[in-house]
Order: sequence, then C-alpha cells, then structure tokens
Amino acid sequence: MNPADLELAHRLADQADAIARSYFSTAAVGAWAKSDGSPVTYADREIETVLRTLIRQEHPDDAFLGEEFGAHGHGRRRWIIDAIDGTASFVANEPEWSTLIAVEEDGRVTLGMVSAPALGRRWWARLDSGSWIGPCPSERAVLVHRLVLTDGGSVQNAAVGIWPPPSRLNQQERIVAARLAGGVSRVRPLLDWTAADSTAPEPRKPSAGSGTCHGALLVAAGQLDAFLLLGAGPWDIAPLIPIVQEAGGTFSDLSGQYRTDTGAALFSRPGLHQQLLDIAGAAD
Repeated sequence: MNPADLELAHRLADQADAIARSYFSTAAVGAWAKSDGSPVTYADREIETVLRTLIRQEHPDDAFLGEEFGAHGHGRRRWIIDAIDGTASFVANEPEWSTLIAVEEDGRVTLGMVSAPALGRRWWARLDSGSWIGPCPSERAVLVHRLVLTDGGSVQNAAVGIWPPPSRLNQQERIVAARLAGGVSRVRPLLDWTAADSTAPEPRKPSAGSGTCHGALLVAAGQLDAFLLLGAGPWDIAPLIPIVQEAGGTFSDLSGQYRTDTGAALFSRPGLHQQLLDIAGAAD
C-alpha cells in the first residue's frame, strides 16, 4: 500500500472530527430516518461529501464507497467511509460514535481507522504495521500504544458481543445469534436472542461504558473475546478488519470467507475463530 495513505487517513479523520464537533450537542444536528429506518443527519452527509472531495483531489483514480451516497468510480483501490458510525448515539448526545475510514486494494483491506472525537480517541492499523490507539488527533505520539492480543483459549470461557439486538435481526440472523450466545460463557448484551419483540427497549451496545464505540474495537483491545456484527454494510466492517488483524485477531464472514459484502462479520481473539464459526453454523 501507499505509505502516504495513513497520513491522508489521519487528515481525513481530523476533517471529519471538526465537522462532527460543529454539529454535536447542538440543535443543528438535524436527524431524520432513512428508508431502512436508521437515522441520518446533516453531519453524516457533509462529512462524506467533504472526505470524498479530498480523496478525489489526492487520488483521482481511486474508487470511493460511502454509506450515504454509495459508490463512485472504479479501480483496484477503493476508499470506504462511514461518516458517522453510531448516528443514534450522536443524535442522543452520547459520545460513542465515530468516523470509519478504510482503504481496500485488490479486494483486501490494507488500512483501517476509527476516529471518535467525543471520546478523544483514535484507532488505526495498516498492513504489516501493527494496530494502534492514541489520542484524537494523534500528534502526541508519546500517548500512542500498540494493541496486541494473546491466545483466546477455550470458547466455553469466551465473552462475546453481538449486535444489533434481536428485534432488528431477521429470523436466520436471530438463529445464528442465539446459537453463538448459547455456546459461550458470556454474551453482551445479555438478551433472549431468539425473541423478535420490537416493543422492548433498545439495549446498550456491547461497547457501552468501555471507552470504545464499536464491539470489534473491544476485541482488538482484549476486552471481548469475539464480536459478531449482523446486517452490516462494508463501511461498518472494512475499517475494523486491519485493526483487529494487526492486533493478532481474526476476521471472516459467517462462512469463513474474507468478505465485507455478506452483511455479517465475526472478529475474534486468536485461537477462537473456527470454534465460534462451528457453533454459529452448528445446525446447518
């Protein structure tokens, strides 16, 4: 990959942070529902537009994929952006939201970054260069440290996060989530993963109170043994892959493939991944 990609990703994150802060905690946040029922704000759209313009200026031949405005261009390199991951938290004036940035080259994600300005933290990784956490922005290198995972041991002792809650999953996704929840020691959030009751209050994400804003980051930090994300887009998944893998962890979809377009992502501590896949697919 181009070594300058990391420097550009930090500049993009700085720009996204500044835009998000200008809306956060103000009446101007302006949220409304998209066709799938998920929230979107003026901040989401402005960040994606600005970042796409900056990328085009520096890498006019690179393709772009964003959650709000879709795909633009074609090429072996593609930038994948989620302007605000955790928009519901952003609108609710809660700090666990972030901008997600990834670079994909020839189908493999070579750079990932998560910038959470309300938490003052940023996570990043690039291929063969380690996984890192630092302040946001990241100039104060003395405060940056590397994320390194140890072996996960037995799945029977594993703590696993699953998201979203069952009321937002289809029947097959609930089956998979319930299998996984039933085969490990602890699951966050602790729910009946077979239930489809949409009237129950929305639970907190597995990251709540942890100082992170995404369950996969808990895996990279060693605070969860695994995290299953369902019903997700490539922009939800791709930026997290290098952060977990460069820390020593493992990623795949539920078939064990390296894909970001199947809606499912499993991130795990080393030594657990195949055991978890076997549990999730045990009845197939």
